[in-house]
Amino acid sequence: MIIEAPSYAQLYLFIGGERIDARARERLSVINPATGERIGDLPVATDGDLQRALAAAERGFARWRSVSAFDRARILHGAAVLVRERAENIARTMTTEQGKVLVESRAEVVACAELFDWVAEEGRRAYGRVVPSRSPAIRQLVLREPVGPVAAFTPWNFPAITPARKLAGALGAGCSIVIKPAEETPATALALLEALLDAGVEPEAVSMLFGDPAHISKTLIASPIIRKVSFTGSIAVGKQLAHLAADGTKRMTLELGGHAPVIVSEHADLARAVNMSVAAKYRNAGQVCVSPSRFIVHRSIYDAFVDRFTAKAAGLRIGNGLDEQTQMASLANERRRSGIDALVRDALERGATARTGGSAIDGPGFFYQATVLTDLPADTRVLHEEPFGPVATITAFDALDEAIGEANRLPYGLSAYAFTQDLAESIAISERVETGMLGINHFGIALAELPFGGVKASGYGSEGGTEGLDSYTVTKSVTMA
Repeated sequence: MIIEAPSYAQLYLFIGGERIDARARERLSVINPATGERIGDLPVATDGDLQRALAAAERGFARWRSVSAFDRARILHGAAVLVRERAENIARTMTTEQGKVLVESRAEVVACAELFDWVAEEGRRAYGRVVPSRSPAIRQLVLREPVGPVAAFTPWNFPAITPARKLAGALGAGCSIVIKPAEETPATALALLEALLDAGVEPEAVSMLFGDPAHISKTLIASPIIRKVSFTGSIAVGKQLAHLAADGTKRMTLELGGHAPVIVSEHADLARAVNMSVAAKYRNAGQVCVSPSRFIVHRSIYDAFVDRFTAKAAGLRIGNGLDEQTQMASLANERRRSGIDALVRDALERGATARTGGSAIDGPGFFYQATVLTDLPADTRVLHEEPFGPVATITAFDALDEAIGEANRLPYGLSAYAFTQDLAESIAISERVETGMLGINHFGIALAELPFGGVKASGYGSEGGTEGLDSYTVTKSVTMA
């Protein structure tokens, strides 16, 4: 089947209301992961660009914070309308530069619009409070104010919803923001920026940069202009940025890696557990921070679960994400494919069994087979390291305490899941599993109205829900006599 990719937008930096294209800058190539072909040239920000972005953020904050919460909400609602109107083009752009299947890209774009709408309303209701005074001659207030200019950094796996969380949260609270999305997927983030600008966001309240991630993050976080840092990405990089933020005593939100356990009880609805687990595991080819990756299954149903899960995984149609028939598409880059293959090779060399998959797919693009591993020795790397790809491990347990212990064994604590129809088990799991987000009998944990974030080494702070707006505000107590 011949797949025609959509025309790819011209890429640029956006600083202080100015679009700066690649003609006068060092360039990075953007690659279509389904074909391996170069599709665009991305300008690299210079030191001068960074300083101009910081100055614009300072000026933009002074103006944007003075816009009423009512009007900020109107603008964010307007951006949501534009995102919905442009959804198909944004989705096709996302699939072209990131690789995921088109149906997933469409759903992600819709989620961005929902997020803009949600934060618009939360911003209107960023209430303070009146605290009863000990004296009738004194009035006591608690105010919520925007924290200040924000530096934000987002990865390539969800190139729309992750930038949208940070853009909406910062702008909805009245902050300005300098954001650096992933260099692999710039056009998707730029499409969101255009919607915000067309809706009426103060141009100097938002700048978008691309280039050397380490240099940009070090420069922005070190600046006294920046008051808050928000990062989504790996634990290793998150720790480095946390050190930089700590030097300036700056507030930070970190959403880092995960290795999500899925406890499947003997009391689970087996068909539901299998069907939903396969769909969730291989969504975005497993390149999802909250992807279920460690399936911990009661021994009494272990064989049936493995057989059904494997059959469904083996039957997935793999191909170009722009093909409407594709069920799992390419990985985002060769680094990811090589990393996954190294984990699978380690498991097989240690004696694990590949029930299906287990290798890269020959041909253009960065494709890897949907893989299921069983019979894994305890020291297998994939049981300890986040695979971030289309690899599922399945192990057995006998008692719920054992399953919960295995779920909590790793330093990760971003997301976890369980399948059981037993109320007592649901309560025990919800109280004892160490995670920032838990889904029982489904995987729908990432919604605009819910906080999104982890615990332990998976980070701190949340985006989404009322907590998402809170992280971009500070409290001020005022007493008046």
